[in-house]
Amino acid sequence: MQIPHSSRRDFVRNFTLGAAGLWIPGAFAEALMQTPKQAEGPFYPVNLPLDTDNDLIIINDRLKPSLGAVTHLSGRVLDPTGSPIRNAVVEIWQVDHHGVYLHKGSSGAEKRDANFQGFGRFLTGTRGEYYFRTIKPVSYPGRTPHIHVAVKIKGREKWTTQLYIKGEPQNKKDGLLRRVKDAQQRAAIIRDFSPVPASKAGELSANFDIVMGFTPGDM
Repeated sequence: MQIPHSSRRDFVRNFTLGAAGLWIPGAFAEALMQTPKQAEGPFYPVNLPLDTDNDLIIINDRLKPSLGAVTHLSGRVLDPTGSPIRNAVVEIWQVDHHGVYLHKGSSGAEKRDANFQGFGRFLTGTRGEYYFRTIKPVSYPGRTPHIHVAVKIKGREKWTTQLYIKGEPQNKKDGLLRRVKDAQQRAAIIRDFSPVPASKAGELSANFDIVMGFTPGDM
């Protein structure tokens, strides 16, 4: 999918606001289960790209999009009571369509898609919402498809996890995913990547709410 640069920011903003509208204050009567932490891994970018926004498909003013199935990833950062956490920096990083990270230590660097940003950031709003336009993750030797996710909040240590695709056969053999022994916690980081209705380009959407293990009053 290719969106003219002039309308790109409006598109991202409108999709974000639409996703935020799904949240209803006070909808959670009981404490929510904390999203399990997972290892950051060795491929967090050593040198961040010049473009670190939340659209990983298009880099700066380039016209050519990256390869891969366009995926709209949205969600909220919440405390255990379901209250939103605003001004949290959400970061994601993942391999490109060829299974290569934006990292000098990633194998197959000569195949890396130069049009894929590989890393992005988003500052949560008043409803704790975040949004990224990226690609559906693919596997690489030793790992099932996944997206790395980190949350940075002032006064707290960086919190990291990984997001997986529901129904992916390789999930059963992935060593890191199998370390999450609790079935409910494991299900919390495995989400549907569903077709976007009426999309002619085969776009997907995934919703991933992140529940932190503290309330704002604890900070």
